[in-house]
Amino acid sequence: MLYHFFEFLESNYDLPGTGLFKFLTFRAGLAIILSLIISMIFGSKIISYLKNKQIGESVRDLGLEGQKQKQGTPTMGGVIIILGILVPCLLLSDLTNIYIQLMILVTVWMALIGFLDDYIKVFKKDKGGLSGKFKILGQVGVGLIIGVAMLASDQVVVRVSMDKAIEKNYEVIRVVETQLSENSELKQMAYVKTTLTNVPFLKDNNFDYKVLVAFLGDNAYRVVGIVFVLIAIFIVTAVSNAANLTDGLDGLAAGVSAIIASILGVFAYVSGHNIFADYLNILYLPYSGELVIFSACFIGACLGFLWYNAYPAKVFMGDTGSLALGGIIATLAIVLRKELLIPLLCGIFLIENLSVMIQVAWFKYTKKKYGEGRRVFLMAPLHHHYQKMGMHESKIVTRFWIIGVLLAVITVITLKIR
Repeated sequence: MLYHFFEFLESNYDLPGTGLFKFLTFRAGLAIILSLIISMIFGSKIISYLKNKQIGESVRDLGLEGQKQKQGTPTMGGVIIILGILVPCLLLSDLTNIYIQLMILVTVWMALIGFLDDYIKVFKKDKGGLSGKFKILGQVGVGLIIGVAMLASDQVVVRVSMDKAIEKNYEVIRVVETQLSENSELKQMAYVKTTLTNVPFLKDNNFDYKVLVAFLGDNAYRVVGIVFVLIAIFIVTAVSNAANLTDGLDGLAAGVSAIIASILGVFAYVSGHNIFADYLNILYLPYSGELVIFSACFIGACLGFLWYNAYPAKVFMGDTGSLALGGIIATLAIVLRKELLIPLLCGIFLIENLSVMIQVAWFKYTKKKYGEGRRVFLMAPLHHHYQKMGMHESKIVTRFWIIGVLLAVITVITLKIR
């Protein structure tokens, strides 16, 4: 809203200083600050409200150190994160941008699913929460909307050379004359609809999902859209559930999410920058630069929430926050066409998810074979395994953060490995 207001002032009155809102870096910095302030100021008020309404966490006795002390800690604090994201985003971003519209929709949608789950647990006293099939249905809905929007919107395009557009028979939305570097000559490029995505280790640093259905020959282009939508649905569902599993220790999910969001913010900046995208040999995505603002809001909201969620936590995010965090991260990666980097960038989420899958699978297998279920880990998800080993949760969280930073740096490095 402020973005459009200052845009109006600049175009009609040319007032000094109004041009600042053109710059992504200025608005991104402002977004982080505003998001932090909103999260920290309103966070204390929301926590007080939750305490007054006795909206506290009901903790099962799993024999973990410090677990009983968490009983009654206010939950549903994910509302703090959602406010910290949405308010600055609505004020500082270009609301006509399809990428921003998608991110706002996903944030609200996933937060509502999580809120319903928390509401049933807390107010209806049903520990099972929202039925699993309804959660999955909601996640599938998000993935479906993302996939269809990316295939249908003329704002969601990739820039390729005109020669490549003709060779690959891409749907050309617009032809432009552009300068790929400061010293290069103008070159004819095309904005095209495509299912291209970035992937490291390949010569061109990109991969077209059409390869997966190449055996269909000339009919491949008709089916590749369905494949893309199914992949989007799988990624959203997997990452949102993995983020939910990771939210088991004070500050763990919020801290890891902030690290991931920082890298996605970098990706948004370079993917939306003509010269940087060409230098890194990644896909240039016109109009995607606005996602820098959303990423900044996301980072600020996570850090602001950490003010209260760091050990010892004064509030838990609940599914309201954890499902939203995972959905936002998955969507950002998909629209930035970096979704194939998720296993590396979101390595903490992946390991946590795999630890549960391995534990359950091994337990069932050994019970069937030996008549008694055996475990690989002392407890799953993985962070509880280290708790059972006697490691303090603040140390576990800090070490997971360090690993998260390491994975984030490696993810960035992969952009130059091809």
